[in-house]
Amino acid sequence: MNFELMANSFPLLLAGAAITVEITAMSVTFGLLIGCMIGIARLCSIKPLRYFANVYVDFIRGTPLLVQIFLVYFALPNIIGSRVDPFVAAISACSINSGAEIFRAGIQSIDKGQMEAGRSLGMTWAQTMRYIIMPQAFKRIIPPLGNEFIALIKETSVVSFVGAADLYVAFNYIGSNS
Repeated sequence: MNFELMANSFPLLLAGAAITVEITAMSVTFGLLIGCMIGIARLCSIKPLRYFANVYVDFIRGTPLLVQIFLVYFALPNIIGSRVDPFVAAISACSINSGAEIFRAGIQSIDKGQMEAGRSLGMTWAQTMRYIIMPQAFKRIIPPLGNEFIALIKETSVVSFVGAADLYVAFNYIGSNS
């Protein structure tokens, strides 16, 4: 075993792992916010909003993460007229991918009687969602959120295709130099 190579590689691998965890944590956080909005939109009575949310989920679930990263990194600059940083593109694409479905399932898992109870107390639909449904839904989505975090750690290796230096890039660099 080459202990010198391992000792010299450790800081680079640690930095790559830190970037991977950072991309994953930020993506799951932003994805949770996106998922909350999309989940509520999919359940609301406003048809255009519900239609947009359904199209969003169908598109995101129907395309691979790599395609989404390419769209954010290569196509978006043509639309906005400015270059997108690889790190920002990675977080954006992973967030968009992460936020597609978990929260809706959590909201729908809450018994309909909870909404009726809130409404019978005189709360509006929004108040009932905020104070009764969402806290219960959030508690129920914690296990799937953990699964999403683990899956996203594995999927972040594709961010290296747009130049984000994560753990995969660190391994490739060490492998090519030894």
